[in-house]
Amino acid sequence: MTARRPCPPALGPLEDYAVQFDSLFHSLAQRRCFRTYLAGLLAPRDRPKTLTALAGAEPVVQAQTAPVQQMQFFLSESNWEANRIADRTLQLLLTDPLTAPASNGVLVIDDTGDRKDGCATDHVARQYLGSVGKIDNGIVAVTTLWANEQRYYPLHVVPYTPERRLPEGKLDPAFHTKPQLALDLIRRAQAAGICFEAIVADSAYGDNRPFVHVLNARHLPYVLAHSGKAGRGWAPAHVAHSFEDAARELPLRAWQRIVRRFRDGHTQRWWAAELTLFKYGPHGPIRAICATTDRRTLPDLNTWYLTTTLPEQQASLAEVVRLYGLRNWIEQSYKQMKDELGWADFMVRSDHAIRRHWTLVCCAFAFCWWHEAYEVRVHEEVTPQATEKKHARAASNAMLLAATAAVHPGMDDPDTLAHVLLAGLFRQAPSARARSIVSLPHSGLRH
Repeated sequence: MTARRPCPPALGPLEDYAVQFDSLFHSLAQRRCFRTYLAGLLAPRDRPKTLTALAGAEPVVQAQTAPVQQMQFFLSESNWEANRIADRTLQLLLTDPLTAPASNGVLVIDDTGDRKDGCATDHVARQYLGSVGKIDNGIVAVTTLWANEQRYYPLHVVPYTPERRLPEGKLDPAFHTKPQLALDLIRRAQAAGICFEAIVADSAYGDNRPFVHVLNARHLPYVLAHSGKAGRGWAPAHVAHSFEDAARELPLRAWQRIVRRFRDGHTQRWWAAELTLFKYGPHGPIRAICATTDRRTLPDLNTWYLTTTLPEQQASLAEVVRLYGLRNWIEQSYKQMKDELGWADFMVRSDHAIRRHWTLVCCAFAFCWWHEAYEVRVHEEVTPQATEKKHARAASNAMLLAATAAVHPGMDDPDTLAHVLLAGLFRQAPSARARSIVSLPHSGLRH
C-alpha cells in the first residue's frame, strides 16, 4: 500500500486535533481542506465566515481563485462522510474523563432557524424561525446537546424540510416533523453512548403528544415544558383545566422555596410545587410541576410548567428545576456557534453540503473542550477522583487567558481562540451545585 503523503500541519494544537480525523478522508487535498476549514471557523470573526473568508481570499474579486474553489469542492463534491466526522468528534469527547458525559447531565432537544434568501437552497422556505421570533424565509435545524453544570457541547444536527418543499406535502414519505427528527437524534445519542439523567425540551416538544407518547413507550426519563394555558383534555367545570389553573389553586403553603445559583455568582429565589390534574400527580407515573419566581402572580416569562417521569425518590422539586434549568446551555451554544463559528454563514445550496458545514462547526466547537482537556493532561495526571476539580481549574485558567486575548483581538492562533471560546461557555448558566465548582470571574468578553 502506498504511504500517505504528509499534510501541511495546522496552527498550534489544532494539528494534534485534526490528525485524529485523517483516516476519515481519502486524499491529501481533503485533509488539507479540513484543517483550513477548522482554522477559518476558529479564527477571529472580522467578517462572515463564507468560503472565501475561510480560504483567506477577498470576497467577489477572488471568489474564483483556486483556494476558494478547492474549499467549494471539499464541501459540496468530495467523497467524505459527515456522519463519520460527527462520530469521531463525539468519540474524542467521550473517551476523555474530563469531557465525557456524566450521569447528572441532560440531553437537550431544540431547534433553531436562520434567515436565508431565495428558495434554491435545500430546506429553505417561509417558516417560523426561532432566532427572529416570526415567520420568515430561512432554514431550520433540529439539534441535540449534552450539558451539566460544568460543560456542554452539541451532539447531532439535522435539517428540517418544510412540507411545501416536498411534492406531496405532509403526505410525502420524506416529510418528518421536528419531534420526529428529534426522536431519531435521541436514538443516535444513545447509540453513541451518551448518558443523561433526563431528556429536556421546551413546550414545542412537551406539548406534542406523539413525541411524549414515544418517550413513555421507550421508558426514557424526561423533564418537558408545557404551555400553562393550554388545556390537556375534558374535565368538569369545577376542576383545573390547565397547568396554570392547577397552580393558581394551590395554597401558599404548598410551595417549596428553591434557590437557583448562576455562573456569575448571583442567586435567584424560586418557588416550586407539585400539581395534581388529569393523569398527573406527585405519586403517579408522570409528575406535573410548576416553578416560578413569584408564586402569587405566576409571571409568564419566569414560570415553568413541567412534566417529568422521574419519581420523587430520584428527583426532588429542586432537582427537577435544576435539570430543566440546564436547557439554557443550548441557547448559549447557539450564540457561540452563530456569533463566533459561522453556523449560518454557509453559501452552499445542497443538503449534504449544509450538513457538512454544520458538522464541521460542531467539530470546531468540540476542539475548544478537547484542547482544555489536553492542557490538563500535559500538566497533571488525571485521576477519576480529581477529574472535576482539575477541569474547573482549567476553566479558571481559560478565563485568565481569554482576558489576555481580549486585549490583543488581532491574535488568530487557534490555541488562544480556544481559550476565548471556552471562557464564554462558563459565563451564563444556572448551577445548583455551586459549592463544588470554582467561582469564575468576569472577563468582560463580548460573546
